[in-house]
Amino acid sequence: MKKKYNVYGIGNALVDMEFEIGDDFLEKHDVEKGVMTLVDEEAQSRLISDINREETVEKPGGSAANTVFAVSQFGGKAFYSCKVANDPFGDLYLEDMKEAGIDTNFDRQEREDGITGKCLVMVTDDAERTMNTYLGITQNISTNEIDELAIRDSEYVYIEGYLVTSENGFEVMNQTKKIAQQNDVKTALTLSDPAIVEGFKSRFDDIIGASVDLLFCNEKEAKIYTGKSNLKEAREALKKEAKRFVITQGANGAMIYDGDTFIDIEPYDVKAVDTNGAGDMYAGAFLYGITNGMGFAGAGKLASLAGSKVVSQFGPRLKWHQMQEILNESKDAE
Repeated sequence: MKKKYNVYGIGNALVDMEFEIGDDFLEKHDVEKGVMTLVDEEAQSRLISDINREETVEKPGGSAANTVFAVSQFGGKAFYSCKVANDPFGDLYLEDMKEAGIDTNFDRQEREDGITGKCLVMVTDDAERTMNTYLGITQNISTNEIDELAIRDSEYVYIEGYLVTSENGFEVMNQTKKIAQQNDVKTALTLSDPAIVEGFKSRFDDIIGASVDLLFCNEKEAKIYTGKSNLKEAREALKKEAKRFVITQGANGAMIYDGDTFIDIEPYDVKAVDTNGAGDMYAGAFLYGITNGMGFAGAGKLASLAGSKVVSQFGPRLKWHQMQEILNESKDAE
């Protein structure tokens, strides 16, 4: 029986505010480059005011949200569970989901008063993205936001690794995976960020240790998680943790383990201007591919192409017409 959703995603709902800055700005404010750091609203506002741009572009984001958005743009069907407040940013967030054809837990649930989370994305000249995140109401995400009916009617659940930073977020990850397994729904998980893997490795062990069907990570995260110094050793160690996995390698493409063999995915040669959202896009394209008739190699090529397009522009998402062009280009290449 065909499921209603290709992917059920759950993660932190954040409104992105993206700026181009120099390395000197990060040094001045003692901001660690290339990772996501949790901050309070006051610290985030202080950074934004010091960037001193007249206009702030605010766009709905969040890692798992970007992934399910990509699934939907390619033509798949997605569901997203999150926590946004009954405020203007929350309105903006849910309207964006609705326009993308993505169902959410708020189709059946009321929002609470509070402040919707915000992520300050700072992009340096080398295309590296550095994030300072004020979680707002999403730090209170709980099992109440899990939609069991939607999970049952999905082919995959996709769990955002950033949730691991809080007790309740960790509980959400465990409960989501448990419901999926009880209903024979495959689980996918992303490690999300090197600093998160380093700081919360034992919690990832608890989630992954019972085995996930599909793990997404980049090369740095794979090495930190496995404690190995080189990629060859890291990938062998990951075989004991996840049934299948994808290790993205930036300009060097990606390495996929399909449960039997390793598949090398060639990179697309592009000039990167902003790496924000590259991993999210890769996961979204890959999940769309494997839930819509593609093998792991074909899905990997689609994901690599999509990732190359998103790093060639500012922002973690592409336009709808761009996604269809990527899909057509990928099919022509077969």
